[in-house]
Amino acid sequence: MRLRRGRGPGRAAAVLAMVVAFFTALAAMASTTHAAPRAARSVTAAPADRPDFRLPFACGQTWQLQTYLGHNPDDKKIDMYHAGGNTLGATVVASAAGTVTEFFPPGGMEINHGGGWFSVYLHMDRRDVTVGQKVASGTPLGRLGLVETPEAHLHYEQLYDFNGDNDGETDEMVYPVIQGTEYRLSPTQANWPTVTSTNACGGGGEPAPTKYWVDTFAEATGYAAVDCVGKTTPRCAPQGKLYKGTNYVLCKKAGDTVQSGSSHNKYWLLTDLDEVVPGGKHRAYVSAYYLQRWGNDEAKDNDGREIRDCGADEVPA
Repeated sequence: MRLRRGRGPGRAAAVLAMVVAFFTALAAMASTTHAAPRAARSVTAAPADRPDFRLPFACGQTWQLQTYLGHNPDDKKIDMYHAGGNTLGATVVASAAGTVTEFFPPGGMEINHGGGWFSVYLHMDRRDVTVGQKVASGTPLGRLGLVETPEAHLHYEQLYDFNGDNDGETDEMVYPVIQGTEYRLSPTQANWPTVTSTNACGGGGEPAPTKYWVDTFAEATGYAAVDCVGKTTPRCAPQGKLYKGTNYVLCKKAGDTVQSGSSHNKYWLLTDLDEVVPGGKHRAYVSAYYLQRWGNDEAKDNDGREIRDCGADEVPA
């Protein structure tokens, strides 16, 4: 991987290249029709046994895919931004099973998936695996930071070892296929695609966890319903308390928003309370507002996995 390590710190570092390319881009745009951009296309067969690459984020998360003039190649390198959530601090996961083969700047790593296939991830300020470690699809790799970029994002690539030297080089980069769709992004396209992760969602890969471990920053009151904010009816009576600290939750459900200042969360987490009032339900909903690691309207566990939605039969008891 000797040729790759000048991968860019993101769009801010490419400003000069964008200015230089500005008039060239205008000329190119003027000489083409205004047809819809070819951002993605479905594929039915993976060449050379391509792995089943999934979005490198937890099941259920939605991320926007972008590129920019000067990304070089603009149409194969992808920058990913959390749609409706925090990009900074997000957990990056393996997009397919393989072996971690290399760490490199800026905050990057490479995974060898076998059969000549590699994937690359950049801009993590913490890496939670080791070189030589085998990982499954969905294994947490590290945390997105501001490593040599002023704007948090994940830089992602897929490579195929055409020359057979058991390494993925920059000139072996291919158009990425994510969850069965091939992406060929253009810096001039009008709309950026968004992708919702099916990584390790259960059913076809790792089973979904039965419990999600989360950190809460304060004691939380439990309720038998998720629409009780500001209500004092008997059905909205407090059931008990979930203590501050590390707790497990079972699933999430959207309901009334809990808000304080600019901080808010519409999700409620079904869990078993630490303290129950006389006649109260041991299993109840607490607000995801109290999650220590996540922001507005986010409901994820400590590994960055989206907490699954509650089923119809999962109710306080």
